[in-house]
Amino acid sequence: MSTTLKKVAASAAAALAATTAFVAASSPAQAASRDGVCDTGELCLYYNSDNAGAISDFTTSIADYGTTQPSCYDFKTDKAGHGLCVKNEAASVWNRTGKSVTVYFNSDFAGASQTFTDGTKANLNATLKNNNASHRIGSGGGSSSGFLLPFPCGETWEGQTRSNHSPSLAVDFNHYPDDLGWKVYASAPGTVTTVANLGNTSYGRYIVISHAGGYKTYYAHLSSQDVSVGQSVTATTMIGRVGSTGGSTGPHLHYEQRLNGTVVKATFKDGSPAYPNNTTNLQRKQSCP
Repeated sequence: MSTTLKKVAASAAAALAATTAFVAASSPAQAASRDGVCDTGELCLYYNSDNAGAISDFTTSIADYGTTQPSCYDFKTDKAGHGLCVKNEAASVWNRTGKSVTVYFNSDFAGASQTFTDGTKANLNATLKNNNASHRIGSGGGSSSGFLLPFPCGETWEGQTRSNHSPSLAVDFNHYPDDLGWKVYASAPGTVTTVANLGNTSYGRYIVISHAGGYKTYYAHLSSQDVSVGQSVTATTMIGRVGSTGGSTGPHLHYEQRLNGTVVKATFKDGSPAYPNNTTNLQRKQSCP
């Protein structure tokens, strides 16, 4: 082979080697930015509770962690869990993204979820610990993908919104022809903070549940309350039954989602009410009680 041809062959081999190295470094499980160090701007999943063990660090939302190498997202740090796929193995979180982050039980941002505000270092709850398959950073990580309709699967409920409602972003749920006594469920994991009875005024019998990320949900006009203050609940916990207590003029569930004390538009994984002044048929389809 001539000297010129040898130089061309050598250049081609070097280019191919560089391209191969780039592709390998860019695969999901081996991305250069994922080095097992929890840096500013990253979501870090830990193999063990209390932010211990190997770390898997992310800067973007991931819809599916994967289950096998070389394509799965793995734990990078040379500690317990190193090299294992993250799916169904993470136990704790440090959110340094600057945004709210939601971790999900299922892939594609579905199933039970837990939301972490920026700066939070915490263990995954009993539902999500070692049962996690995706996470979403920023928009969509709060109520729009974090809550389920507060009823059993298979039931169709009308979600009514109206501008003269108090508060205006609350939702009234009805199940025809008669919804008195129908079961009400928590719409996300959380802790019961209020179980109260205002008599014949306002909310009447009502319950408030606090959730991760600064969210609270309100359930009012109940005929019965079947939880107590301080009780931990999941999205499959029955908390009470539909009633017509307080200032209600007929059986229905008055429902609110609040973020840091402010009522926001109620949104759910399986569809959401339309605002304002609309009636929408809604049905829970996942995480069925």
